[in-house]
Amino acid sequence: MTAPRPDPAATEVWTRESAMGGKRNAWAAVRRGLFCRCPRCGEGKLFRAFLKTADKCSECGLDFTPHRADDLPAYLVIVVVGHIVVPLALMIEKEFSPPLMLQWAIYLPMTLLLALWLIQPIKGGVVGLQWALRMHGFDENFVDDHV
Repeated sequence: MTAPRPDPAATEVWTRESAMGGKRNAWAAVRRGLFCRCPRCGEGKLFRAFLKTADKCSECGLDFTPHRADDLPAYLVIVVVGHIVVPLALMIEKEFSPPLMLQWAIYLPMTLLLALWLIQPIKGGVVGLQWALRMHGFDENFVDDHV
């Protein structure tokens, strides 16, 4: 005689994700955000203007208004651009030692263009991460107690 098998429902470990509709793929959401697409479906546009998020996804209807990217995208752009421009500037200075005005004519526009090129995708990635982690109002069970 064999022992009865345990009920799978009784042995299932409760997690916040299982209670709230399943886990969201953070990597996929960030990748979609980096391409300025909806973090849920990957089809609709995330932005309606350069740094203004759309109110909702045109394809799946996801509401983007609860995102709180704030200053994080700017901080991340500073870190990324700094890690590109500073080593390049140090290498060029060590190898060639060009005049200071020439260096300014190279590094200032390069820094500005890199920052402008990266800010929108990085903000999209931050919004995607917030959606994947159910931060702020991206949680279906979110209750705003500041009303």
